[in-house]
Amino acid sequence: MSESVRLEDKVVIITGAGGGLGRSHALLFAKHGAKVLVNDLGGSAQGEGASASAADRVVAQIREAGGIAEANHDSVTDGAKIVQNALDVFGRVDVVVNNAGILRDKTFHKMEDADWDLVYQVHVEGAYKVTRAAWPHLRDQGYGRVIFTASTSGIYGNFGQSNYGMAKLGLYGLTRTLAIEGRKNNILVNAIAPTGGTRMTEGLIPPQVFEQLKPELVSPLVVYLGSEQCEETAGLFEVGGGWIGKVRWERSLGAGFDPRQGFSPEEVAAHWQQICDFEGAAHPQDNIEALKEMMQNLQKYAL
Repeated sequence: MSESVRLEDKVVIITGAGGGLGRSHALLFAKHGAKVLVNDLGGSAQGEGASASAADRVVAQIREAGGIAEANHDSVTDGAKIVQNALDVFGRVDVVVNNAGILRDKTFHKMEDADWDLVYQVHVEGAYKVTRAAWPHLRDQGYGRVIFTASTSGIYGNFGQSNYGMAKLGLYGLTRTLAIEGRKNNILVNAIAPTGGTRMTEGLIPPQVFEQLKPELVSPLVVYLGSEQCEETAGLFEVGGGWIGKVRWERSLGAGFDPRQGFSPEEVAAHWQQICDFEGAAHPQDNIEALKEMMQNLQKYAL
């Protein structure tokens, strides 16, 4: 039987935890013994308005079940306030789950600056602000777990979501770099690309499928990634409907040209099939591995 995942001594900050995925994460973390700061501004799925009731309801539910939780109603763009709240109430922070998000879907030619800016501010700037405020505390104590919420819209693209896709894939770039910087201090950083039946996806997914995509089918992965048992870092996981899969980059072996003589667009065209051929593809894990084929090409034509 697998080892029990317990978080009795851990303090978890979850943004956007008043409903949907965040609420599900909060309830499951609390069930596994964590002290949870339930953050939610209480705005709409489009980022409008505010209300304290969403976070308060989740906290009440956790407490009724015997768990420990506190509500926070700050915007994620005021991330330092959220982290300070956790420190004031619980005395530490161990896990940050960046879950808060909004949608402002429009095709690119109809998109206004406000649609782009607000999505960026909530998803990217908000996740940065919260994580940046928590980072010194995680470093000082030599322990931390950070989870970013990416999206298949960022990985693969999605019609009408240029702003959302930009923000979500950007968070994975942040994940990769923080995983490198945090490893020596036992701070592990991962990202999920979830599919869940929430207010942000209602109307976008067929009703018969929507009902089966329960947020509770995403949270077990998040709780595991936030636990001491997890040793994974820099990972990206698609999750939903009771299924989890890890995503990795794949790159063709490409085609090499003589760097001393240069090459023409016509030569690129002539080698296009080879450039795009994924047979025997490489799977670089870092910048050093990513440079392997280029360095081999330089050595091949070295004087």
